[in-house]
Amino acid sequence: MALPAPLNRIVAFLRAGYPDGVPERDYVPLFALLARQLSEDEVRQVATELAAFEGEASAPLIRSAITEVTHEHASDHDIARVSAKLAAAGWPLASAREPS
Repeated sequence: MALPAPLNRIVAFLRAGYPDGVPERDYVPLFALLARQLSEDEVRQVATELAAFEGEASAPLIRSAITEVTHEHASDHDIARVSAKLAAAGWPLASAREPS
């Protein structure tokens, strides 16, 4: 199933910002940031696309990160680190967000 254009732009940005794939330690804060702006279904769609891009080895890590986001909160430090990385690259969802 094709992603809607806004989600395609998010995935394209993430692929450009993380050309070697998203580091494992960034999954939880990344999905926590996405969950602030996207629905749970949209976050899962982005995760599915990232897993396809990063390979099947990443799929379990991504699923685990989403589970953590829905059951726990990412640390303020991790949110700030990932938010700053994305904002520095022009990420519109993270540019003005402070950790809560």
